[in-house]
Amino acid sequence: MAQLIYGLCTLTSLACAWMLLTTYRRNRVRLLFWSGLCFIGMSVNNILLVLDKLVFPEIDLLPVRLISALAALMLLLFGLIYETK
Repeated sequence: MAQLIYGLCTLTSLACAWMLLTTYRRNRVRLLFWSGLCFIGMSVNNILLVLDKLVFPEIDLLPVRLISALAALMLLLFGLIYETK
């Protein structure tokens, strides 16, 4: 059951990133760009979660997962701050 949930979370974040970035290409609203990049980072985080829990359970990838999540959120935070100027 965990494999299914991890896979669905990964697919959902990839779908959100795809929708945000394709909408950005049409409308050129910069906040959509930063949100799309954030969701790409969250997709990487979900892929690392699958690798951590299912593929390599003996290796602890928690620090790498936390860094990827932090980078994704920092992209969104930068976009929010940058677009208010």
